[in-house]
Amino acid sequence: MKAVLIGGAASGAGKTTVSLALIAAARRRGLTVAAFKVGPDFIDPGHHALASGRPSHNLDGWMLTPAENRAIFARHAQSADLAVIEGVMGLYDGFSPLEETGSSAEMAKLIGAPVLLTVGARSLARSLAALARGFHGFDPDLAWAGLVANQVGGPGHVEILRQAMTLCPGLTFRGGLPRRADLGLSERHLGLVTAEDGGLDASAFARLADWLEEALDLDALIGDLPELTPAPAADPPPAPPRVRIGLARDRAFCFYYAENLRRLMAAGAELVPFSPLTDPGLPPDLDGLYLGGGYPELHAAQLAANASLRAAIRAFAQAGGVIYAECGGMMYLGQSLADLDGAEHPMAEVLDLRTRMLPRLQTLGYRQVVTTAATPLGPAGTTARGHEFHYSEPCQAPANPNPYQARGRKGPQPHTLALLQDHTLASYVHLHFGSNPELAPNLVAACARGGF
Repeated sequence: MKAVLIGGAASGAGKTTVSLALIAAARRRGLTVAAFKVGPDFIDPGHHALASGRPSHNLDGWMLTPAENRAIFARHAQSADLAVIEGVMGLYDGFSPLEETGSSAEMAKLIGAPVLLTVGARSLARSLAALARGFHGFDPDLAWAGLVANQVGGPGHVEILRQAMTLCPGLTFRGGLPRRADLGLSERHLGLVTAEDGGLDASAFARLADWLEEALDLDALIGDLPELTPAPAADPPPAPPRVRIGLARDRAFCFYYAENLRRLMAAGAELVPFSPLTDPGLPPDLDGLYLGGGYPELHAAQLAANASLRAAIRAFAQAGGVIYAECGGMMYLGQSLADLDGAEHPMAEVLDLRTRMLPRLQTLGYRQVVTTAATPLGPAGTTARGHEFHYSEPCQAPANPNPYQARGRKGPQPHTLALLQDHTLASYVHLHFGSNPELAPNLVAACARGGF
């Protein structure tokens, strides 16, 4: 098995487009491709899954231990011919400006993947070599697969860049990718449009593969990658299913770490998908509900119109059912959601919470949480890591004690909203269950007991 990490000189350099093009081109050659994403991202892995034909998994040096990252990588890469790992932000950017935790560079070294540096070269000539020498020399422990220049103006520009890169002989110049407005992915307020709302089709992936293959020697790139033999993940056999957990999954609710779902199933959960947008009721015989994040604000009118499903969730909560919700899922469990036009839409009315959308980002950052009371995720003192990222804010929230003590890079985060009501736990924080191996078993046990 071979692997490459697609790193960027900065955000917006084209990591996602290059990653998708590489996945599509490799599959066209008959290779099995495993895709991964560095960092707390839900949208890019959805596009990876469309391109590769299999789930994409997150790796993160801050949320997860080195052993956990290696296990996730080994578990899903060992059956592939090629692993493509899309980096996050700039290659060396992570949790802190002073050290590498959470960065793509850290992850490349952790799993032994060489870096293909992607640089937006629209206005660069000889300066590309200076930039390349800086990146190449910054961390002598990194292995390199080369550099690809993106957004180039044409063959003449590529030749200039090729000549300039002779001044950085340690970094192979793989080629220049021409500007193609028709290949870009649409964006909106949380990033790229999701695969559920605007995923690429087979013809688009073919165009991406053509674009990459016409610009660089893909056979040479793949041939130069070293062989990796990741140690197999030592996973115990999954527990037999003992609870049924309803999983809200549609265009409005699509932010789930694949590892969270795997861990729940390994702990004995049968995950039963349902759509708050279109299903008239909940699946039968459920022991719990898991409502992830997504874009409820874009579908608020349709969610509100599905009164029967909202009533079913409300009845489930009133009957003592266990519910775990994150971000958009929490907003849906509230009394109402106001969109950017000020229209207020009724939601499931489980929580005494009203939220509204704002035009600007309200919060972005990693979070470590410690529970202050027993919750479906475990006893008081349970620790977990995740991230918070939203454009909404609460305009009405209960005065109940916050069940989370949250910390971020700058210290305590007392405004990170979390709510515990009866058997419902909801928060703005998207937790990665790999950050604490007890989270998924605790949630399954709570559902089996009907409480915690």
